[in-house]
Amino acid sequence: YHGLKTLDVDGSPYEFLVIEYLGGDKLYVPVTSLGRVSRYTGAPAESAPLHKLGGTEWGKARRKAAERVRDVAAELLDIYARRAAREGTSLVPDAAEYSAFEATFPFEETHDQLEAIRAVLEDLAATKPMDRVVCGDVGFGKTEVAMRATFAAVQAGKQVAVLVPTTLLAQQHFQNFSDRFADWPIRIESLSRFRSSKESKAVLQGLADGTVDVIVATHRLLQPGVKFARLGLTIVDEEQRFGVRDKEKLKALRADVDVLTLTATPIPRTLNMAMGGLRDLSLITTPPADRLAVQTFVLEWNAATIREAMLREIRRGGQIYFLHNAVESIDRRAAEIRALVPEADIRIGHGQMRERELEQLMLDFYHRRFNVLMCTTIVESGIDVPTANTIIIDRADRFGLAQLHQLRGRVGRSHHRAFAYLIAPPKAVLTDDAVRRLEAIESLEDLGAGFALATHDLEIRGAGELLGDEQSGQISEVGFAMYMDMLERAIKSLKAGKTPDLEAPLHAGPEIDVHAPALIPEDYMPDVHLRLVLYKRIAAAKDEAELSELTGEMIDRFGDLPVATDTLFRLTKLKLAAARLGISRLDIGPGGGLVEFGTDHTVDPANVLRLVQREATMYRLDGPQRLRFVRKVPEPGERIKLGHALLDLLGAPAMSPTPAKGPASATLKR
Repeated sequence: YHGLKTLDVDGSPYEFLVIEYLGGDKLYVPVTSLGRVSRYTGAPAESAPLHKLGGTEWGKARRKAAERVRDVAAELLDIYARRAAREGTSLVPDAAEYSAFEATFPFEETHDQLEAIRAVLEDLAATKPMDRVVCGDVGFGKTEVAMRATFAAVQAGKQVAVLVPTTLLAQQHFQNFSDRFADWPIRIESLSRFRSSKESKAVLQGLADGTVDVIVATHRLLQPGVKFARLGLTIVDEEQRFGVRDKEKLKALRADVDVLTLTATPIPRTLNMAMGGLRDLSLITTPPADRLAVQTFVLEWNAATIREAMLREIRRGGQIYFLHNAVESIDRRAAEIRALVPEADIRIGHGQMRERELEQLMLDFYHRRFNVLMCTTIVESGIDVPTANTIIIDRADRFGLAQLHQLRGRVGRSHHRAFAYLIAPPKAVLTDDAVRRLEAIESLEDLGAGFALATHDLEIRGAGELLGDEQSGQISEVGFAMYMDMLERAIKSLKAGKTPDLEAPLHAGPEIDVHAPALIPEDYMPDVHLRLVLYKRIAAAKDEAELSELTGEMIDRFGDLPVATDTLFRLTKLKLAAARLGISRLDIGPGGGLVEFGTDHTVDPANVLRLVQREATMYRLDGPQRLRFVRKVPEPGERIKLGHALLDLLGAPAMSPTPAKGPASATLKR
């Protein structure tokens, strides 16, 4: 990619995106056609499939992806048709009681949090079952969103299931929910390995007979034999910790009940579906007041640095997580750290300990009875310890990107500055993916970086198939953007009762040319990357309202639009109007032009025939798909007006015998 270049074409400046092939040849793409070019996402750059121009490999890959897309589209339509056919229940709480519950929240909601709550309550009130993902960093208030949804569902007479990945998190959520709902007649229970078999049996009986309103549980909830009297809402916390098959079991519930998914870093498949519009997405990116970002360092093992980091935390009265994810060697590592930092009071915690012992250990750490917890990833979704503000992760290269972000979120839960030290071998011995993960986690340490990290993960790991349990597939062959474009087209065709045309070229709408400069001049916006981003945003605008908003933003940031940029916006509006009619090309020069109709155009042929019959000197048909016209239009602005007027007449309901009167007709007459 060589950036943007302005070239002189027929005496007028045009701007092009310049792309260089491996052989050195260059491709020049007009910026007005940037909707046709998308960045490849779906596999690491070094392993992305490359195809030669003129070869057959690309055609085969695209054909194979298109066939898979058709199957996926049909399956998706089946799932969503079944969801639409099964009329859900509208869950609306009593307004006065909900206001009273809302008022007991001890903190001030952030703007994003309020937006997420509003969206969730609207989804619950609708009769269509909810399938919403709420993405927000640890400690950003996702749990309160879940609690408001829980209150609404229980008040509407439904049961709520809260599914969590670990026993520690189940314990924490059970305690938090119990405290938050203490003033309300709502029975909350937990189901995990911390409960005895007798207690578990009683809880399951309560779910079946409807006496338990809210259940907080681990995977135990997904086992056979769990029955609900009136389940209305399922909340999945830390969604990235559940396997594909676990979530496939939840699909059985998804057609009937509302599903709310909470995550700090959505897995690529979830992000893929949310970005493709298959699942609703709410982002909470606003940090709570007084929260500071966690300072992150990636370094090789250095005893002096480790000792200094631990002593600094101990001397300010804080606590430390030391994460060593190997049970067989954790005692040996603890002995090394005791010798290195004798001032530290170190205790060990891991998943192979007895339940009660582990529970007591975490409570002791919470109550500051010791200051260093040497542990495995059992704490990834553990209890919040506000005084723990340093985490040291041994062999950080062995963890996934989302997992590293989640572990880093264990610290920095209060107003103190927190530190994360990621210990890894030299870069020379690490895999490329491991290096990229560590670079991403170190560079994105700002508050609310979880969603940005998830998009990095989408690029590093690939997008994964939308359905089934394949983690990568045709998406990596053709790239995420093209796959989603193909899927959208296949769904539209199937909805219209047509067979998707697998050979039809993918394009970004009609070609519009008024033979006038339409670009963002370099002296108006010198930054080439910013210009490219704005070109893409203009090309991707879905309607006139979005374009108007973008126009206002550019004027606000850079000043009044130059003539060429104003022309670019007006051309894009003309393109949107042409796309609505299914017109594939509109070319208007100083002496006239042509209209080319697409195969699926919606123009009434009678409108075209009447134009040709009434104004034979000006209009003539050039084959079955083209209408040519002769008109002197020297000014570019007048050509754009003429284009709109012509489209208005072509798109009008079937013309009456008398010629239409009004601005469009007058413009064409002139």
